[in-house]
Amino acid sequence: MHILIIEDDRELCGALKEQLDARSHHVTCCHTGSEALYCAMNGVYDLILLDRMLPEIDGLSILRSIRQNRITTPVILTTALGAVNDRIDGLDCGADDYLVKPYAIEELMARIRALSRRPKALTEHEMLSYLDIRFDSDVRMLSCKGRELRLSGRESLLLEFFLKNPEKTLAREQIFYRVWGPDGTVEDGNLDTYIYFLRKHLRTLKSQAAIRTVHGLGYRMEDSHVS
Repeated sequence: MHILIIEDDRELCGALKEQLDARSHHVTCCHTGSEALYCAMNGVYDLILLDRMLPEIDGLSILRSIRQNRITTPVILTTALGAVNDRIDGLDCGADDYLVKPYAIEELMARIRALSRRPKALTEHEMLSYLDIRFDSDVRMLSCKGRELRLSGRESLLLEFFLKNPEKTLAREQIFYRVWGPDGTVEDGNLDTYIYFLRKHLRTLKSQAAIRTVHGLGYRMEDSHVS
């Protein structure tokens, strides 16, 4: 699981990272509100651990921004403010859970496990779409203007990642992590091969969508009509 920790207390952040690393999680840390907002808006994470009180931009403002941008990553809001109204404010802004400081690391781990067990039926069974293409992940069927193609399992994982992050540059490392897993063994050229397959499928379907190479960074799905 890739976890973004947004915490201005560097000592606490380091301790949390150490504990999460020991449990085989991949952790990215931010310490200021502006840095955190950039990471949350441009990275891809499985969970965000968000401190409410931050320099520059507060945690609730960050939370509102990412939800307004339709980023649905689960968020655990952490704060020393434990009043009922404070918890309500956090949950109303889009937090999935609320943890009052100081807290035991075991409680944090339990809450992370609880969020990871939540049913994903609403997202897994929805039809993903972008421009003129639609993708049914249940049956791995890609369609466009009445034409259909069934994709392989790996192609499906890769396309789903692009469709959930349209018009966003995805780094090669992010793609490897999501499609092959944190412990996956894969040669660098394999990704290029699967990108080629998806591009070929989009051309076959005469789709408006295209996967562009962002040199030195990775790939992005965007409108082929936009230069």
